[in-house]
Formats: sequence, C-alpha cells, structure tokens
Amino acid sequence: MDKTILITGATSGFGKAIAVRFAKEGYHICITGRRQDRLNELKQELEGNYNTKVIALQFDVRVKKQVVEAINDLKKQIDKIDILVNNAGLAAGFSSIDEGDTDDWDTMIDTNLKGLLYVTREVLPMMKKQFAGHIINIGSTAGNIVYKNGGVYCATKFGVDALSQSMRIDLLQYGIKVTAINPGMADTEFSLVRFKGDSERAKSVYQGIKPLQANDIADIAWYCASLPPHVCINDITVTCLTQANSFYSIKDADKLENK
Repeated sequence: MDKTILITGATSGFGKAIAVRFAKEGYHICITGRRQDRLNELKQELEGNYNTKVIALQFDVRVKKQVVEAINDLKKQIDKIDILVNNAGLAAGFSSIDEGDTDDWDTMIDTNLKGLLYVTREVLPMMKKQFAGHIINIGSTAGNIVYKNGGVYCATKFGVDALSQSMRIDLLQYGIKVTAINPGMADTEFSLVRFKGDSERAKSVYQGIKPLQANDIADIAWYCASLPPHVCINDITVTCLTQANSFYSIKDADKLENK
C-alpha cells in the first residue's frame, strides 16, 4: 500500500494507537509530538514490527513557526498525505470560570484549536493538489454537552466541531473527506495531564467504570478511513457502556458485566 497518514500528538493515547493500527494496515506513518524520546521509541517500534516507513517530526502544534518549518521539511521527503489526524489536544485544570487559571486556558485554546488550524493549513495544499484526502479531527463528547468546571475545555471541543463542519463545506470542491470522532471517557493520559500528574485523582475518574481504550478509537478511525471513496462519515460519537454523554454516567460497570 502506498498511502501515508500524518498523526499529531502521536506519542501516547489515541495518537499512538492510531499510528499502530494504520501501520498494521500497511500505511506509511508520519508521527508528531513534543517528546523526542517517545517519538524515537514509537518510530523504532513501528518500523521493527510492521516493516513500514516512519517519519518522526518533533514540534509543538501551538507554535506556528515550528509547524510551518516541520511540514515544509516533510514536503521535501514525501509528495502526498492521504490522511491527516488532528489528535493533539488536552484538558488543563478543572475549575469554574471565575477561578480558572488563564495559563491553562491559553494552553487548551492554543493546542486544541490553534494547533489544529496551523497543521491543517499547512497540510491542505498537498491534499488540494491531489483532489483527495481525509481529515480526521479528534473531538470529544465535551463538544456536545458542557459539564461543570470544564467550560474552557468544552468550548475548545465545541470549536473543533464547528471547524469540522466548516472544513466539510470549504473542502467539498476538492474531494476531501472530513470526519469528527468524538470519544467519551477513555483510559489514556488525559486525566493525568488534566490533574497535572496527580495519579490518584486521575485514577478516581474511572473508578467503577470500564472506559474506552485507545485501541477502540484507533479501530473507529480505521473504519472511517477504509470506507469506499464516495462514503464519508461526518461525525461519530462513542462512549463506554456506562456513559450516556459528557455529563451523565454510572459507576456500575462490574454489576453490568455480571448480568
């Protein structure tokens, strides 16, 4: 297979799982992230296990200059990108608007929205030239319903939804698909990052719940990408069995499993 996927935030969680899933399917893989050691480790794993070409790009999606330079360098190495997965994103802090840390706000807005825009802006010329391509934006159930103390994070994910809708309109004429995947509670580093390394508090989020796994989202991304050329899944929202949306969930996973 001569197809290439570019995944932002690929050093952990959904991004890493998506990289592994597509490598298994024979894709060439471009991975990005801020942590060079993790990029090197994943590159070695993918090349060793799946005999595929892997390009690792170390940069911060929040910094426009770094994004432009990295994608320009990538264009010198490859001539097309078939799929872009805008996965880089995070929640920082958990507080009300009146007590929120403005540095946390900047981090979330710069990563979840501006980072997505910067990368997409640089990749799109390649897809437009091809008159083909697929952009997969990783959103959240938090982009559908706001929850207490998550206002700014939710606002960024509402923004991802709006951007996905507008991209779909703008890119129709170029034959470029746009899919938004909106996961609910998932067992990744998400809560550990939100609570700034407090592992006990992060674990408590999933007590009594069997959350989604990163591989679940990777499988969904693969399904969306493997459909016929004329089929585009616009949006897909996925939760674990004990979660209805970003606000309502129950902590009875064991009881349900034993029925």
